[in-house]
Amino acid sequence: MNIFQFSGFPAISEQHLGRPWRLAVYAMVIMSLLGGCGKTTQTGEAPGSPGKMAMPVTVIEARLQRVPVIVEAVGQTEGSKEVEVRARAAGILAKQLYSEGDTVTAGATLFTIDRVPYENALAQARAALAQDKANVEKAQREAARLKPLAEQKAISQKEFDDASTTLKTSEASVLASTARVRDAELNLSYTSVTAPISGVTGRALRSEGSLVTPGNDSGLLTTVSVNDPIWVRFSFSESEALKLRKAARKAEVKLVLSDGTAYGSIGKLNFAASTVDKKTGTVALRAEFPNPNLVLLPGQFVNVQVKTGEREAYLVPQSALVQGDQGKLLFTVTPDNKVAPRPVETAGWLGRDWVVTQGLASGDKVIIDNLMKLRPGAAVAPHAPGQGPGGPGSGGEPAKDASKAPEARATDSKPGAKTDAGSSAKQ
Repeated sequence: MNIFQFSGFPAISEQHLGRPWRLAVYAMVIMSLLGGCGKTTQTGEAPGSPGKMAMPVTVIEARLQRVPVIVEAVGQTEGSKEVEVRARAAGILAKQLYSEGDTVTAGATLFTIDRVPYENALAQARAALAQDKANVEKAQREAARLKPLAEQKAISQKEFDDASTTLKTSEASVLASTARVRDAELNLSYTSVTAPISGVTGRALRSEGSLVTPGNDSGLLTTVSVNDPIWVRFSFSESEALKLRKAARKAEVKLVLSDGTAYGSIGKLNFAASTVDKKTGTVALRAEFPNPNLVLLPGQFVNVQVKTGEREAYLVPQSALVQGDQGKLLFTVTPDNKVAPRPVETAGWLGRDWVVTQGLASGDKVIIDNLMKLRPGAAVAPHAPGQGPGGPGSGGEPAKDASKAPEARATDSKPGAKTDAGSSAKQ
């Protein structure tokens, strides 16, 4: 075979060239053949190399459904009854007769105050009463003795009138002394500080030996609260309160505790303020919850969720939503498996899902992973959650088929190359 014909040069006999020229032509032909081996396609890929694979993504199908309308707020618990236990008698706190946090019944003695001064005061009051009663008896005898004498004109009328007045004065003194005795008895009873209601006791604010005085801070000894049922106070904005009023107080109230778990019982509203707070622009509300196991304690912060109705919307995982410059976006898959961003409007969360009210249609395939790698119009290989690309229910062309297409084209190009080379070699 003439190498000049193989290289594409005009047919020239080797005899027409001298030895140096023949060596130069041979070198050019070899370099031309080596350069052709590294030639690439117009796409920048070498012939026979696999094409770019579509990105696997997990998709869910949007379905319109009825979801509850939930309004949330931060609330704080309080006992349905909370009573301050105060000293009503001044003195030294003698004993504490309860353990902090105990459940007590109404009338149970919690503290005692030094009784001695009040016992003495009662004894003095009773002595004064006895003296006044004796004076009454004396005045009665004197009036009885002078009455017949006055009728017989044996004494002046003035003497009898004075005796009658003395009797009435003595009787009034007995009434006053009787009241002082009752007052002393009452003060003595105040030395035993009792629980005004049945409930759970709080921390003792005064220790034994402290001087307590009614009417100031030192007189506050502890508190007793009723925690079953328990109340939760919270506030809604004016617009949220309007939704609640439209629900005609049929709204369900639920609680989410600080550890993220839901409280087991459903509450009911038992108070709604009739005015809007001018400072905060909110409406005060209160709900009541059963609390038999005392899971909720007064002063605890909880998340209040009030169901005010239902609406039709779509639920998508929180991870599927992207916040962009134009608002909130979801990435969907077109029928030809391309990425299509979709602006949406939301109405808060429901559990771990966003409630999407506008921007989606039933049947849309929403991408829920690999969001940072997506670009509008990029090819993707969708598959259902928990399945690999190309699995059943993937909602699009199986990923393995899409990945085979570039490989098939590369494979198709290889035999042609070999055939050309073979035919050239044969030539």
